Amino acid sequence: MNGTAERIVVLAQGWIGTPYRHQGATKDVGCDCIGLIRGIWRDLYGEEPEPVPAYAPDWAERSGEDRLMNAALRLFGPPVALAEALPGDLLLFRWRLDCAAKHAGILVGPQHFIHAYEQAAVTRSALVPSWRRRIAAVHRFPEARID
Repeated sequence: MNGTAERIVVLAQGWIGTPYRHQGATKDVGCDCIGLIRGIWRDLYGEEPEPVPAYAPDWAERSGEDRLMNAALRLFGPPVALAEALPGDLLLFRWRLDCAAKHAGILVGPQHFIHAYEQAAVTRSALVPSWRRRIAAVHRFPEARID
């Protein structure tokens, strides 16, 4: 793991226990899966990746476009193969093949990831087959300056 990846894993672990809050992005106060990624991004790079418009809980189903996947491509660049996923990588999930990606988490080991889980909190979960088969893309964070 490089320094950025190690830092991402540590940052993600620091969010564990943060309550789930739709559209939230504040550690220990509340966040959703997008807010978790935004918070880690802010800690790495010092600012929000880009403005995030308000979104309804069913935003992926209603929009008709793959907004989360498109944002990942803009901010992180091309995806990496699942077989090349490393701790610190961003995981995007889709519930069905014909649906837009709607969930995100951070890979923290070969069999675990951290994510904000609706009606719960930010948690570390096993990357069991039911989660693994829903992975739509893996993205690597851009290198960050480590002070």
